Amino acid sequence: MTPRPDKEVGVAHIFAAARYSLGGVKRLWGETAFRHETLAFVLITAVFALVDAPLWGYVGAALLYLLTASIEALNTAVEEITDHASPNYSEMAKHAKDLGSFAVFCLLLANAVWAVFVLWTHWMAAAV
Repeated sequence: MTPRPDKEVGVAHIFAAARYSLGGVKRLWGETAFRHETLAFVLITAVFALVDAPLWGYVGAALLYLLTASIEALNTAVEEITDHASPNYSEMAKHAKDLGSFAVFCLLLANAVWAVFVLWTHWMAAAV
């Protein structure tokens, strides 16, 4: 077993945290769901650009995407830990994974509602 490295302090801690975050992004990019969520964000942004959506629509979409990415990362972490702790089938492990999946689903729904809201209000304002 590899010994745990010493904790970084001071400015080195900031660089270490950045390395860990980049490692997390690299790991998350390996998840098909995260790649699909990223593609959906790019498509929503493109649609907003095509219809000349207001800036607040882009800001809301970006914040919801970041929140979705963070919850997807936590869901992936739960799945990894669950698979490690319970390599055989376990009802408790299933519940943990299902709950993580539901959290991601809720945010995907929030993203869709936001996109529809932005487009609807933009079109209604243009119709007046």
